[in-house]
Amino acid sequence: MIQVLLVHDGCLVRSVLAQWLSREPDLQVDDVPWRRAPCHMRALRPDVCAADLDCSDTAGIPPLGELGLRGGDQALPRLLVLATANRPGLLRRALEAGALGYVDKTGTPEQLLRGIRKVAKGERFVSESLGFGFLKAAEMPLTRRELSVLTLAAEGASFAEIAGSLHLSHGTVRNYMAAITRKTGARNRIDAIRISQGQGWL
Repeated sequence: MIQVLLVHDGCLVRSVLAQWLSREPDLQVDDVPWRRAPCHMRALRPDVCAADLDCSDTAGIPPLGELGLRGGDQALPRLLVLATANRPGLLRRALEAGALGYVDKTGTPEQLLRGIRKVAKGERFVSESLGFGFLKAAEMPLTRRELSVLTLAAEGASFAEIAGSLHLSHGTVRNYMAAITRKTGARNRIDAIRISQGQGWL
């Protein structure tokens, strides 16, 4: 029996997916929104965490680091993410979090099922249609921290608010923004946000 924790902020989509997956005799499925995912991960210790990368909280950044995933081949739970090729920034976050599975949300439910079973065995699964997204992710000039700073700025946060949220000094945030502006070829912070959103980095 494979124990699956499905993490998705869309209540209707989450419920339908959970019901569909639960029809399989080898799957036991629990489903939660992102805000409840970390505590459920600790309590359930599922074999696979299948998480949608679109998160309605935390400025749209999926808090993958809060899921308590552990390194090593024998570590459980293993992470599978639901993603799209036009959001390479989220794909890179999932890569950095050690996800084993990458399922295209525009694909079929059967792809998700295959992905869960392969990831449960410790094998990698990647939807072919996400290939372009991974190429774009590899070309991204911004670091994970710079992306976090820029994402908060895109939500309208001031330098002081960004510094408080990310536990940085005010001067460090300014330095990050200067680096972001330079790397994106932007004229200013607003232009950097526009360019990054157009590229799917945010």
